[in-house]
Amino acid sequence: MTARPVRSKRSGPGAAPAMGVCDAPFKSSLVKAVFRDVTAMHVSRSAAWAAASVTRTVVAGVVDGARRVAAAEGRTRLVPGDLLSAIDRDVELEVGSTWYDHSPTFRGLTGVLYDAGGVVVPSRGRGGSRKVGAVVGAHRFEAGVRKVLRGQGVTAVPAMVRDLDGIASVFLTDLARDAAGVVREGGAGRFGAVTLVMPGEPASPPLRKDSFRARPARRGDGRTIGRDDVLAAARVRLSGGRLGQRALTEARAAAPDTPGH
Repeated sequence: MTARPVRSKRSGPGAAPAMGVCDAPFKSSLVKAVFRDVTAMHVSRSAAWAAASVTRTVVAGVVDGARRVAAAEGRTRLVPGDLLSAIDRDVELEVGSTWYDHSPTFRGLTGVLYDAGGVVVPSRGRGGSRKVGAVVGAHRFEAGVRKVLRGQGVTAVPAMVRDLDGIASVFLTDLARDAAGVVREGGAGRFGAVTLVMPGEPASPPLRKDSFRARPARRGDGRTIGRDDVLAAARVRLSGGRLGQRALTEARAAAPDTPGH
């Protein structure tokens, strides 16, 4: 029987305890369902654990940023304005941005368009053109989002929960798509090892998004997304910043590299 990852510790501002598989707010079944929405490739167990961990760390980082804004005003209940202020303070929290076109909270960020007659043009993705997937399936993330909120000792108004659901769903969908791209373009090996950085040390330079183009040899059958494929995708998507380094560190602790799983 494969040993399950154990709870690990970390410290630092806004740090929430790293969670084991049983405690993870986003379950493997949900992660695999999201991967199935974007790829027919098999997803290994450790890849699902890693994706769940990265998503949890990203959502926790967004919640922590909003929590700090609310705390400055003596509140423990988060509102959408806290999210906007948190992103304004820390650009790393601007994740899951495809969601912005579907949320009233972000209309000011994405801009309001007018036609020649001065009438507001509806935001992209609203109405009939809305695609199935990350946006329509965002409600599946509510239970996990509420668990992350409880873990940081805060609650949120329904509109804020909706935005966090959408950000989590879009981020994980993008991560799944990127991980499939890593496999197709040669696997995690072509990106080099994922380097972990201790607090206080400079982060390694981010990988360029066009680095998916070259195709070296890859170990594996080319049809399975493994843990390292997810980590490589997360490193590119999170651009190697503090949030990205934390996500990689926690994912490696939550998802040991278990061959065949």
